[in-house]
Amino acid sequence: MSVRSLEPKVIWNHFEDLNAVPRPSKKEERVIAFMMKFGKDLGLETYKDPCGNVIIKKPAAAGMEDRQTVILQSHLDMVHQKNGDTVFDFDTQGIQSYIDGEWVKAKGTTLGADNGMGAAAAMSILSSTDIPHPTIEALFTIDEETGMTGAFELEQGILKGTILLNLDTEDDDEFSIGCAGGVDTNTSYNYIPEAPYKDAFAYNITVKGLKGGHSGMDIHLERGNANKIMNRLLAEGQAFGLHIAEINGGSLRNAIPREATATVVVMDDTFLEALDLAKEEIMDEFAISDSKLVIEVEKTSLPEEVMSLDDTIMVIQSIYAVHNGVYRMSMAIPGLVETSSSLARVIVKDGEFKTMSLQRSSVESSKYDIAHTIGSVFSLAGCEVEHTGSYPGWAPNPKSPILDIMVDLYKNKFNEDPQVKACHAGLECGILNERYPGLDMISFGPTIRNPHSPDEMVNIASVQKFYGFFLDVLAATPKK
Repeated sequence: MSVRSLEPKVIWNHFEDLNAVPRPSKKEERVIAFMMKFGKDLGLETYKDPCGNVIIKKPAAAGMEDRQTVILQSHLDMVHQKNGDTVFDFDTQGIQSYIDGEWVKAKGTTLGADNGMGAAAAMSILSSTDIPHPTIEALFTIDEETGMTGAFELEQGILKGTILLNLDTEDDDEFSIGCAGGVDTNTSYNYIPEAPYKDAFAYNITVKGLKGGHSGMDIHLERGNANKIMNRLLAEGQAFGLHIAEINGGSLRNAIPREATATVVVMDDTFLEALDLAKEEIMDEFAISDSKLVIEVEKTSLPEEVMSLDDTIMVIQSIYAVHNGVYRMSMAIPGLVETSSSLARVIVKDGEFKTMSLQRSSVESSKYDIAHTIGSVFSLAGCEVEHTGSYPGWAPNPKSPILDIMVDLYKNKFNEDPQVKACHAGLECGILNERYPGLDMISFGPTIRNPHSPDEMVNIASVQKFYGFFLDVLAATPKK
């Protein structure tokens, strides 16, 4: 059975069409052209703003002309992650999705359900001929995953809607009415490489098999961070004169690091005994959260250059000291992570030590507090520190009119209360509210698990549930 044969066929087919188009963040030219063609082929008003966002407008269905205009918002880009042993070129290949029981997954890569399912839902309304709906403004933004550039630079004045439905939430019983803001902390340090001792021993160390995931939505799950685990292993070598030759840890700024590799040089090969003991301890610690964790060590040829001992100690101690994970829980909303930090990237190569981390918070002052906390560790170590890419959170509005309508619809349709909450992910709603003040906004979507990782999957039944409810919401749009 193919994904295209799943019900409702319209949304799954649009999803597959979208997934056939490579769409990495900051390289969205092909998916922008795809969406422009999609709108124009339908004979709809289709526009690309100067930033690259695509807006497709569709008049109200018969009898719905007196309803408020609804903006359907989703982002076109997706996080590109793959397993280390997966041969796949994201720049040229489409995502290879398949059905696995109750879920749709991808073969060794991210699936793109984040936010492809939201985009496919909007496309389904645009292409429909028999669905009751108000005037629709479908907003497809770019570069959400690596800076929210599309939302920040969205042309003002082009949208006339008063209600915005963001289709980027990942539990089908949840309505998001607020989200965290974020800021990147990037650090760099230049070092002078030196030649290793000729009678030293060199090893390649690999950490892999971690679950990873979304560094906001999954941060409270205490999953292993490959950069922090690797650092613990390197710390075992300090008693053996360990020098770092190279580190390549993590991948994307908004994904929990799943893999890391390092090449090191030591003066005493009994280092392996200490490393074996550390491996056992770490594997035991993460047996529940990351049961597929693999730590490999293999002897290799002596590299031409290494870090000095002092610089090696600085790297290990600074990474050890930097906070990773939940920093503070919300006092206002029970169970919500208020503030967190994720050490996303660690690189040592060619005379430079670099780190990238992402701090998130639903409280603006706390966001900068954790960013300065992270930056201070590296600053004390002599690194250059830069904070970039700050974006605002979205303050909850529990008195939202569209929220009241959707809660009542959900109760009547499913005989249960939805979860109304803020989330610890970075949604575009806060930025869009600055560009278009006064929008009545809410975010919802189907159930997606493990976004930003090759284990990403979307629940088949939840797509049907979400889409049916989505149609009910459009039919119940309030009058102007």
